[in-house]
Amino acid sequence: MRKMIPGAMALFCISAFLGGCGSKEEVVVYTAVEQVYCEELFKQFEEETGIAVRAVYDTEANKTTGLVNRILSEADRPVCDVFWNNEFIQTIELQEQGMLEPYVPAGTEDIPEAYKDAQGYWTAFGGRARVMLVNTELTQEDAYPDSVYDFVNGSFAGEDLAMAYPMFGTTKTQAAAMYAQLGEEEAREFFRQIADRGVQIVDGNSVTKDMAVAGQVKVGYTDTDDAKDAIKDGAPVVMVFPDQGEGEMGTLITPSTAALIKGAPNGENARKLLDFLADVRTEQFLIEKGFFDVSVRGNQGDFQVKGMELNLRDIYLMLEISSKDMEEIFLDAR
Repeated sequence: MRKMIPGAMALFCISAFLGGCGSKEEVVVYTAVEQVYCEELFKQFEEETGIAVRAVYDTEANKTTGLVNRILSEADRPVCDVFWNNEFIQTIELQEQGMLEPYVPAGTEDIPEAYKDAQGYWTAFGGRARVMLVNTELTQEDAYPDSVYDFVNGSFAGEDLAMAYPMFGTTKTQAAAMYAQLGEEEAREFFRQIADRGVQIVDGNSVTKDMAVAGQVKVGYTDTDDAKDAIKDGAPVVMVFPDQGEGEMGTLITPSTAALIKGAPNGENARKLLDFLADVRTEQFLIEKGFFDVSVRGNQGDFQVKGMELNLRDIYLMLEISSKDMEEIFLDAR
């Protein structure tokens, strides 16, 4: 029996057909990407191929979970052809439950292997990255952090640092990435040191951003989207990508993922849409529109970022054990 992903029942916003409602040539995409960014892309796809796109969007309240549950509920009679997610954990969960069909989109040779499934069940592109937001009024430039290890090596007092609880969101994913990178024992000790040093553990990346902006901490660990908002607002902060040097691990990039649903009713059209979504031009378009902050290809946009070389599946496989440890270390310490 396929298990349902925990979460509230989805309320869906279904777009009108873009193109002719009665067209025989169509493709159905369920997407966690905001409608404002999708519509222009889908219109371009239709103009290039003549294939009408029917898009089902998630709601902010349900995020990706509602779409995943809908795909699972339709397993015996699939409606969705393509799942376009704004992260990767639940895409891999669908793979684990046998809901995806392998397909390697054309033109993805320049995407690093870390961002592709080895059997072709999903492809990742674009995304946001983990960064350190440094208050420039409190921190001299020559003292800026440049590694996650600055959270434990004494470069800063614990109270001068802030990080979101690593049981939720991208900080949870980062904990799993650290476990995959360092091994369970070393990663567990890393997070125990963070707790023991009195690093401020707060409710979300936006809070760490706000604390750095207000000067409540010298460094807040957050994502590029929050950091860019602070910089755009003129706050006295600078964004630092950690562990970018030669031989260093790189930073976590949380990419968008796209996959073909097993038994897709419009399989051939779905493959064409996947080719289109994974194309470098789509990645660049979404960077220019501000939805993506970085490129997994490393050669697009304003930021040339070194991502972690772990395959995304390796991160997924560490999620259960790392999450259990994070609860023990941080919730017990509250």
